[in-house]
Amino acid sequence: MTRSESRSATAPVAVEEQELPVSLKSDMDLCLDILRQVLKEFDENLLSQFDTVRGYAVDASAERFTGILTDTNPDQDDLENAVRTIDVMNLHDAQLLARAFTTYFHLANLCEENYRVSVLHKRESEVDDSMAVDPVNAMTKAYHQLLAEVGPAKSKELLNRLEFRPVFTAHPTEARRKAVEGKIRRIAVLLEANNQLGGSDRKENMRRLYNEIDALFRTSPIALKKPTPVEEADTILDIFDNTLFRTIPMVYRRFDDWVLGDEAGLVPPECPAFFHAGSWIGSDRDGNPNVTAKVSRQVARKFSDHVIAALEESTRTIGRNMTVESETTPPSAELRQMWNQQKEVSERLTSKASLISTKELHRAVLLVMADRLHYTIKRDTDLMYHSCDDFIADLRIVQRSLAEAGARRAAYGPLQDLIWQAETFGFHMVEMEFRQHSVVHARALADIREHGLHGERGELQPMTHEVLDTFRALGAIQKRNGVKAARRYIISFTKSAQNVRDVYELNRMSFANPADCPVIDVIPLFEQLEDLENSVTVLDEMLKIPEVQARLKQTGRKMEVMLGYSDSSKDAGPTSATLALHAAQKRIAEWAERNDIDLTLFHGRGGAVGRGGGPANRAVLAQPAGSVKCRFKLTEQGEVIFARYGNPVLAIRHVESVAAATLLQSAPSVEKRNTDMTAEFAELSEKLDVASHARYLDLLNTDGFAPWFSTVTPLTEIGLLPIGSRPAKRGLGAKSLDDLRTIPWIFSWAQARINLAAWYGLGSACEAVGDLKLLQRAYKEWPLFSTFIDNIEMSLTKTDERIAKMYLALGDRDDLRDKVLNEMELTRKWVLKIVGDEWPLQHRHVLGQAIRIRSPYVDALSLTQVLALRSLRKRVDKEDLSESQQAGFIYLILCTVSGVAAGLQNTG
Repeated sequence: MTRSESRSATAPVAVEEQELPVSLKSDMDLCLDILRQVLKEFDENLLSQFDTVRGYAVDASAERFTGILTDTNPDQDDLENAVRTIDVMNLHDAQLLARAFTTYFHLANLCEENYRVSVLHKRESEVDDSMAVDPVNAMTKAYHQLLAEVGPAKSKELLNRLEFRPVFTAHPTEARRKAVEGKIRRIAVLLEANNQLGGSDRKENMRRLYNEIDALFRTSPIALKKPTPVEEADTILDIFDNTLFRTIPMVYRRFDDWVLGDEAGLVPPECPAFFHAGSWIGSDRDGNPNVTAKVSRQVARKFSDHVIAALEESTRTIGRNMTVESETTPPSAELRQMWNQQKEVSERLTSKASLISTKELHRAVLLVMADRLHYTIKRDTDLMYHSCDDFIADLRIVQRSLAEAGARRAAYGPLQDLIWQAETFGFHMVEMEFRQHSVVHARALADIREHGLHGERGELQPMTHEVLDTFRALGAIQKRNGVKAARRYIISFTKSAQNVRDVYELNRMSFANPADCPVIDVIPLFEQLEDLENSVTVLDEMLKIPEVQARLKQTGRKMEVMLGYSDSSKDAGPTSATLALHAAQKRIAEWAERNDIDLTLFHGRGGAVGRGGGPANRAVLAQPAGSVKCRFKLTEQGEVIFARYGNPVLAIRHVESVAAATLLQSAPSVEKRNTDMTAEFAELSEKLDVASHARYLDLLNTDGFAPWFSTVTPLTEIGLLPIGSRPAKRGLGAKSLDDLRTIPWIFSWAQARINLAAWYGLGSACEAVGDLKLLQRAYKEWPLFSTFIDNIEMSLTKTDERIAKMYLALGDRDDLRDKVLNEMELTRKWVLKIVGDEWPLQHRHVLGQAIRIRSPYVDALSLTQVLALRSLRKRVDKEDLSESQQAGFIYLILCTVSGVAAGLQNTG
């Protein structure tokens, strides 16, 4: 039997997989067995190809990570064998193979997710209730440390300031279509249940698992069309329904359970509703012509109706179960007055509850409240709630009445959860944030000044009308859903305070009656290196603007400033961008302190390391003193949204982890360390900045770099993916990097297994410093540098020099290829020396093992992708491919893009 034939007979097992925890290995083996059976039923030849390529990839990956040849023939090149196997496949078979590996990634992700959940449950089961602090709950640990450092009063003050504001965006990196996502959720439920069942129940569960995995493989990973911005809003609805609405109150409750002990659920809560999600979906119009004023209205209505319906259902459920009698639980005078007011408002509503009103008044009142929520969606002016604050006020009346009557468990149990939900999500679900480019505002004003506000001297440009309509949409959303629903207006590429004045002026121009102008907080977004350096100067000028002064007075001098991680990284390189952002935060925090500004810094981060990605809790703890102040706000997008918020247990832990770091960042010990170490390593920072920036610009300024980049990565093909309403470019062609959106820039390098945007320039910078002991000390003592190096090490683990060479060979530019590969080798050498590893993530066993397990399957998809790209790049020019063949290759590439994104995970 040949080696290829033996691979088809059984599923090869990687060394790393043999070392997996038993439960994780069992789940992964089960999923692989089911998938292999599904492939066999579909086509035995496909199964043989899957096993053959997988086997070669597994052995090649083991050789890469450990340097140990797994074949009996040391001259055997497993990667080359995989290349040859894929290269001789016809286009149809290659497409099916890509879908098979993509399916496996989705299943592997679920297995890992199940394992992480089981580990968390196990840790919880081992916690002793008598402990002063829950060692599993990061929030209670952080609060316990604050109590020790600053005392109860100050700790409570900091807790009450706590805010965590994730802002969900629709950037085109979530390569998983919604139909696939639904199947993944169903498989997750079945997989979790499988180990808990036996007998006929387990057989039935297994049958359904086979059905779903078979359907997952047979479903195209590529959507039939790009989603509209209104359809993109379903991402948030999905997360809201599956996790956020139910689990956020659990986060608050878990904190209370430990802080209040036996009194939890019997007394008013300690934990404030600190989680407040935002959204750019349907409101971010920077470079996205599909987001219009009409779309913003539609999306806001979609969010509002959905959350009010959820609150109605919860209120009705609690009302139906609130069967406390007036004899045992006498209603307060305040509650009776509320009931009388309800009767005055509508006999129609109260008549349905009148039969129980004398005996169970709390129940009757809650049922009427649920009906009023129903009519809020219907927009019945007489019956509806006109604000969420009014609804919360009514809930408080019920709560006080129950507490006064001694029914404390009823008062602070499910009813408190409902209050938390209303405080967290309001009648808007997420706070919509509008964003537009500064140049668009300037052009609109110039157009108006030339032609008159209403076009009296000529026709206004369509874009000018749209800009004015945007402010009218913002005003309409506020009138319908309240000011909180949409009050932030972000200016991309803020260059001066004039950009802020432009927005306020356009807001005034949009309304004939000044009283109709919406309340807006204009947020400058500093993105490029020069803008970050000039940020304080711009902020100083902002303080002179009358509208800014008025808002500061109204909000208690609160102000928000946004920092862009993506464009700064693309502009200056990852090392310089990281240091520049840290320095900008320090300067802005000091500026805020001088001007008595209650600052919130908004971090435009992504999942990818090149966009400021990595563990959010560590990023918070590495921020400069005074830049957090118990508030953390960041963008969440791409694969990261599903990874962090898709599973209820993992969502709870993520929120707790970030909230804990946000609290702890105000601890004197943390502030002192960040301040002292930033000063201690200032000279090192300067050397790293100068050397890395020069090396990075040398690459980008090389003649012909931009078209070469488009050739050696799937940039063009990514733009064809129907995974987002936003175009991949702001308007210029692929010959220019200036107007290329940063996310496809980073996404493309990740797909090519190079990840250049995450690390390029660091190796040269370390070489210029030349002092290994100094760099190792900085890694040990300076949180910013430690976090940065760890993230780069993780990113390097996902690179593959052998596969990278295949992509770089598409460009026929040896000079650019050598620059990239030499810097990759140099960076890898220095990072490994700094952290003390022989290979990437050696000392981070769990994460390193997880990435190494995935590597062979990512490799297989990457090989398929680069071979398809090679066919397109080399053959299209000769016009020897028919239109159907070209379409087939493009579909194959798009399938691999989806699979690689699932395999790498943090591509957002």
